[in-house]
Amino acid sequence: MRVLVAGASGFIGTALVDRLRAEGHEVTRLVRRRAESADESSWSPASGIVDFTVMDRVDAVVNLSGASLARLPWTKRWRAEILSSRIDATRTLTDAMRKARTPPAVFVSASAVGYYGDRPGERLTEHSPAGTGFLAGVVERWERAAQLAPAETRTVRVRSGIVVGGGGAMQRIATLTAFGLGGRLGTGGQHWPRISLEDETRAIAHLLDSSLEGPVNLVGPTPATADRVITAMADRMHRPRAVNVPERLLEATLGVAADELLLASQKVRPERLLADGFAFEHATVEDAVDAMLSARRARG
Repeated sequence: MRVLVAGASGFIGTALVDRLRAEGHEVTRLVRRRAESADESSWSPASGIVDFTVMDRVDAVVNLSGASLARLPWTKRWRAEILSSRIDATRTLTDAMRKARTPPAVFVSASAVGYYGDRPGERLTEHSPAGTGFLAGVVERWERAAQLAPAETRTVRVRSGIVVGGGGAMQRIATLTAFGLGGRLGTGGQHWPRISLEDETRAIAHLLDSSLEGPVNLVGPTPATADRVITAMADRMHRPRAVNVPERLLEATLGVAADELLLASQKVRPERLLADGFAFEHATVEDAVDAMLSARRARG
């Protein structure tokens, strides 16, 4: 397939581009500077500028654009950037698709499990309603923007959990663990939906050639608590879990980001992905952490 990728230089985007090319797909990357090679196309999502004719030349679009949630704290200005970066990029892409003579057949647009909010004790699937809170509101608006794609374009909204790999939130946890600063966050019993970087990119590639549309949860099939995630990291790095941080201290330090990223409990299931025949390489959090640390050692 000919695939256009927005957010191609990010943590997930870089790995996805490598995977798609390894699988024989032709990839064009959207860049926020002057294009320097045949596999690049310039755009300015904040200004709504993109070459809409590129849509006539691709079979699929993958949208991974958006300001990092791992940048802390979430100041008022950064919360505004988290929202606007996602809405602007998605609307710019869907506007260009609607202007194309031949819109792409597939649009895979990033979303997040933040859609569900803090739901301790609930089993959450793609059929579960939206939750409440800042991230839930962001994701609802983000997904509505993705649904502005042309009717003839199959649109998939991938609700990703924490991606376990050499970037994002897990990279921060690995760094803290390496310095012996890993430990319990709050009660530690909150469920953290997560997926390995390899399974994240494999799932996106799978969805390009699937018949699924609408929301799809991109999380590992085995639920894990925050304690289990941090313990897996500490055990494999042979480091102690010496620091226990109470909820009140997290909230006082990080504000809403603590409540929505670290303390929220979301027992999310990848029901639709499993029903579509997708097989996870890293079913447990231990498998995912092993893969992350193995890749880290390989990079030196």
